[in-house]
Amino acid sequence: MKTYLRKHLQKHAIYQSARQEFSENGNDLILLDANENPFDWPYNRYPDPLQLKLRKAISAWRNVPPSQIYLGNGSDEIINQLVLGFCEPKEEKILICPPTFGMYKVAAELFQVPLYQVPLTPQFQLDVPTILQSIKSDMKLFFLPTPNNPTGNRFKTEDIQKIAAAFPGIVVVDEAYAEFSPEASALSWQSEYPNIVVLQTFSKAQGMAGARLGMAFGSENIIDGLLKVKAPYNLNSLTLEAALDQVENQQGRVREMVALLTKERKRVINALESLPYVESIFPSDANFFMLRVDDSRLRYNQLIENNIVVRQASHYLGCENCLRISVGAPSENDKLLQVMNNLK
Repeated sequence: MKTYLRKHLQKHAIYQSARQEFSENGNDLILLDANENPFDWPYNRYPDPLQLKLRKAISAWRNVPPSQIYLGNGSDEIINQLVLGFCEPKEEKILICPPTFGMYKVAAELFQVPLYQVPLTPQFQLDVPTILQSIKSDMKLFFLPTPNNPTGNRFKTEDIQKIAAAFPGIVVVDEAYAEFSPEASALSWQSEYPNIVVLQTFSKAQGMAGARLGMAFGSENIIDGLLKVKAPYNLNSLTLEAALDQVENQQGRVREMVALLTKERKRVINALESLPYVESIFPSDANFFMLRVDDSRLRYNQLIENNIVVRQASHYLGCENCLRISVGAPSENDKLLQVMNNLK
């Protein structure tokens, strides 16, 4: 199997924390190895560094072996670790397709990895011919969010697969908003493309943004590479407990929330389409949508004056005079529509 890990890390041993060796031995051990406070106090012990219980629950939930699951302190940490672990600074490159999620560029700059960009088409789809022509042997990561942020649309499955088949490195399919889209997750065809890593998160549909938990699904050699660059205890016990309950007990409620937000997305978009200052609203498969207005700065400030905060998207390539609006609760959406209907 192809090894993508940076050369000097291939022989790097994973740091063995004090608790790692005995994380599965139960609670009958006398633990004198980690310099913890020994008294019975909430969270006096370090969390499981490999998150084995949660990974097994996610394995059953997502139908992926535990050995092919990696958990991070939000997807942002995983993005950083992918760059740290697999890209030689100043030598290998990262490919992105703007407009896209801003953290990919931040991570590239942080670790001094050159960034190559192929813009999306005017319809915000992948420019497959240009991407294929631009692929070079020194490209190590291709970050591809679908549904895309900030535009909200999904990319075509056949386009992603065609690129994955040609790309020499790892194709990172970032599915932060996948629950809001009717299309199948890349997990369903990941085994056919072993260079694909799928990112998912607890921050959006799962409603746990404050817990900071991201998931990466990939081949064992890629997951092993991520384990080599992780901090010993990168997830805390509170997050692990909350996430385990979320996976095992709350998915019915999550499906209800997703259905309501999807319905609300359609309602809000339909109501805004006829406003005279709204020039276009772009298709969305996420829990947000992007629209182009006559003057995004003016409209943004008018909404702020009415205590409504949306996202300026005009700084993204091809998104001039655009605003990104998250779908709120029904009462919040009612207020948004009331205010926007009265803007002059």
